Amino acid sequence: MTTPPRTTGSVGASRAGPPAGVGIGWRPEIAGFVADLPGLRFVEVIAEGVAPAGPPPAGLAELRAAGVTVVPHGVRLSLGGADPVEPTRVAHLAAVADLLDAPLVSEHIAFVRAGGVEAGHLLPLPRTREAVEAVAANVRRAQADLPVPIALEPIAALFDWPDDELDEGAFVTEILERTDALLLLDIANVYANARNRGTDPVALLDRLPLERIAYVHVAGGAEHDGLYHDTHTDPVPPEVLDLVGALCARHRPPALLLERDGRYPPAAALRAELDALATAAGWPVIT
Repeated sequence: MTTPPRTTGSVGASRAGPPAGVGIGWRPEIAGFVADLPGLRFVEVIAEGVAPAGPPPAGLAELRAAGVTVVPHGVRLSLGGADPVEPTRVAHLAAVADLLDAPLVSEHIAFVRAGGVEAGHLLPLPRTREAVEAVAANVRRAQADLPVPIALEPIAALFDWPDDELDEGAFVTEILERTDALLLLDIANVYANARNRGTDPVALLDRLPLERIAYVHVAGGAEHDGLYHDTHTDPVPPEVLDLVGALCARHRPPALLLERDGRYPPAAALRAELDALATAAGWPVIT
């Protein structure tokens, strides 16, 4: 298989195409490494780290000019909060999408604040019908002011609330159906949650609307005090790569993205992880 060549263009000229193939999370610390990936077709950037007034960070502008799709990934909307989503935060995400000509944005099925108090973490929701209503209402509020579709990511959770009414598959599916949102499936989160709950991760894949997947996150983690943590600072374990294969056997997603947020390994190790991801999914290597 061959990778289509990058097209030329400029930020602000037109919307990029949807995520495709293998990508990587763009971070300033590895911007030079990312810029040198010859087959790269898309990256993801933390939306809150981009100033919407522009110009975009130099590395991102160069990638966009080379035809690489950039997807803004929000972490602060708190779509699962009981309070209505804050319009200024939605406006920021919308402006970043426009700045980067993004074809879509993504956020989490989680909450990060309550009563004005910031948690500093993505926190899991009780899987109740009341929570479904709250998330759906906030997603619809966000959709009304976003220029592009939104993909929702179920998070890794170290605990479940005692009053859950729905399993994870039903909870996520109902939110997506209520909002007509896309799915950002984090396969590392699927592994982490199943390992910590003692459940079968493949069984969850069979419960999710895989046809709604916009793209897939893949990341590493580590066990600590008997719990598996989705760290984004450790190598992707073989079990997660196996899950990528199980997912592709059911529904091959349009794009896979490697997340790495610290303790960056040498370039050769990062290239090897990207190649392993491509191999597991049957996508062309980008290195």
